[in-house]
This record gives sequence, C-alpha cells and structure tokens, in this order.
Amino acid sequence: MIKRFSFTASRDWLYRYFFAFAGLRSVTTDLGDGTIMHCWVPKSHKHAKPTLLLVHGFGANAMWQYSEVLRHLIPRFNIYVPDLLFFGSSYTARPERTESFQAQCVMKLMAEVHGVRRMSLVGISYGGFVGYSVAAQFPEAVERLVLCCTGVCLEEKDMKEGLFQVSDLEEAASVLMPQTPAKLRELMRLSFVKPAKGVPSCFLSDFIDVMCTDHVKEKKELIQAILKDRKLSNMPMITQQCTLIIWGEQDQIFPLELGHRLKRHIGENAQLAIIKNAGHAVNLEKPKEFTKLLKAFLVDSL
Repeated sequence: MIKRFSFTASRDWLYRYFFAFAGLRSVTTDLGDGTIMHCWVPKSHKHAKPTLLLVHGFGANAMWQYSEVLRHLIPRFNIYVPDLLFFGSSYTARPERTESFQAQCVMKLMAEVHGVRRMSLVGISYGGFVGYSVAAQFPEAVERLVLCCTGVCLEEKDMKEGLFQVSDLEEAASVLMPQTPAKLRELMRLSFVKPAKGVPSCFLSDFIDVMCTDHVKEKKELIQAILKDRKLSNMPMITQQCTLIIWGEQDQIFPLELGHRLKRHIGENAQLAIIKNAGHAVNLEKPKEFTKLLKAFLVDSL
C-alpha cells in the first residue's frame, strides 16, 4: 500500500529542520511516574545569556506556534520550547489534568533536568494558563511574564452567561479539537479576523489526521479542568514586577474583556497591549506586531 503524501507532516518536518538550524535540539525526558515531556533546548546553553521559555496553546505542536518569533529572539536568549502534556510527544499516565500540574512538570523539566532556575516566560492561550501557574507557584523562577490571549480570569459562569461563542464544554471541545473539516473551518473563523478561504477539505483533513487525533480524550479533560469551579476570587496573585498582556482586539475565543479583567486582577505591574485587526491567533495573524511587542518587553529591557 502506497502511503499518501502529507502536506502537514512535510511542514512539520520543515519546522523541525528550522528549529535545529536555529541552534536547538529535540530532547525527550522521562520525568518519572509515567510522565514524558518533549522540549526543544539549546544545543549549547550559554550562561551569559538569559533564558526564555515559550509555552504553546491548543492546536498543533509548539513548533508551529513559535516558528515566526524564534529567529528574532534566539540571538539574545537561551530558548526552551516544551510540548505540554498530551501535545507533540509529551504525555503522562497520571490522572492530573490541571494547569497547575502542567506547570509543575514544566518546572521539573527546567530546574531538575536542565538546571535552569530563572527565566522569562511567554504563554499563548492555554500556554498562558500554564505560564500564570508557573509564575504563581514558582515566583522566584519567573523574571518577566508575557500572557497572550489567555483567559486566565474566566469564570465557570461566563459560558452560561454568553461571554463565549460556544455554550458548553462539548461544543468548546469540538471546536478546539476539530475532527472534521467543517469544525476546523469554524476554529479558523473564530481564531482569525481574516481566515484563509477556499482551503480544500483534503488539506484540512490532512491537518486533522496529523495534529488533532492524538489524546483527544485527555485534551478534553484539560479543557474541563480549566472550567471546573473556576472563580476569579480563587485566582492566586502573582508577584512578578513586569507582566505584559497581549490581546487581539477581535478575539472570539477569549474575548478582550478577559484581557481587561486580567489587567485589573494583576494590577499596576501589568500592561495590556491590544493588537488591532487581530483575533485569537495573534501570533500567526500579526507576527510582526506580536514580535515587536515581545522584543520591546523582553529584549530592550536587558
């Protein structure tokens, strides 16, 4: 039987080549207790350079979400790009599904395995939930924090009260983990102000086959853990002196109201940057503006 050509798998290979060419290597680590975590790490960690941790959101693996900014930041930082549990090659046999557990695994990887105990952190969407938890649980480890389009301050009641485009967990999961071309088109519509039109269904099906069919049950449990009994009054405070919040003005996944809510929650140590004509996937839709904000906050302050 002849194996058909996959555009998605080919692009994934190109991203792997690009990350390796940029000076990173792919490392898979056994953290114990049935937990395996994959991460792109520097081929040579230079102690004179600060460390930057890039944490991805739902969707494809970490390479797809940070390829646009990598070349702009890697000259100034030791960059680490993990795949969170149940994404890419990372997984766990443990039952925990909270962002708190994800954060603990990330820090175990960074501190105990790679010896990195001080870093700046960028978290996109779900990665921002994990990044916020890292900052809250390990305040001494996070110097500067960037939270991009991340609904950290959402409450369980927000879904019932109509803040989101979806009305319940099942609908949210069907969009965030699309299993049909129609659902992937819906995700694109919600993620971009100007989504690509006329993409053949065969291309969308190929993307789903490669990126969206593994650990579907576990990823649904991750979404459920985010929403369950979530109240702003129970949100831990973070003590980092410098936090940048980036939001797409027309975000339909996590509406801009959640960006303002997060700014109020953190207080005067946070600044909110709103990118016009951008949706939830602001890192992909407006990469130049996104990278400019990151460089101004992370690089120009060095």
